[in-house]
Amino acid sequence: MVLEAALLLAALAVALWLRPWRMLAGHSPLWTPLLATLVVLPWLWALPTLQRMPLQLQWSGACLAMLMLGWPLAMPVLCAVGALAWALSPGLSAEAALGLAVWHGIVPATLAMLWGAALRRWLGTRVFVYTLGRCFFGTLLGLFAAGVLARLAGHALPGVQTGPATIAGWLMAWGDAVITGMLCAVFVAFKPEWLATWSDNLYLHKEND
Repeated sequence: MVLEAALLLAALAVALWLRPWRMLAGHSPLWTPLLATLVVLPWLWALPTLQRMPLQLQWSGACLAMLMLGWPLAMPVLCAVGALAWALSPGLSAEAALGLAVWHGIVPATLAMLWGAALRRWLGTRVFVYTLGRCFFGTLLGLFAAGVLARLAGHALPGVQTGPATIAGWLMAWGDAVITGMLCAVFVAFKPEWLATWSDNLYLHKEND
């Protein structure tokens, strides 16, 4: 629990130092994905305990939130999602909610952000680099790596051995990656303003008039 608290506070401190609230100034289109994240994700995170599932596998959605909101704004939002999930589920302890916020939210979103920055440096700014490389593979690798790190830190799935838990995490990461990649591709085409990490000028090489 000490490690999770330290990671959460460190991420929050860096995110708030970057003043993410500036992205919401005026009539920012990011209010829509922000509010959608706060409405939908807490239920998805709390669902296994609400249903008393023996295998507690949560759909994360953290990488999608990071792609829509940007890393600085996604950090406090994901912390709020963890708090709301705790409030929604009587079966979810405060320690478990903290673990969710860190290992299903902050860590995979941060790893996906770092992967995206590396892709831009290595492969440049192309549409398929963003949708396939960053949105799909960034989510897949970020979630799987976060799951491995969580198990190494002792945040294991209850009643599940390490081997099956790793396989389950890999399969769940694929599901999360498919949904994230699909939604981001739709947003790029129809709602690019909902993606703080996307820019028409950058990825489509458009010049301002």
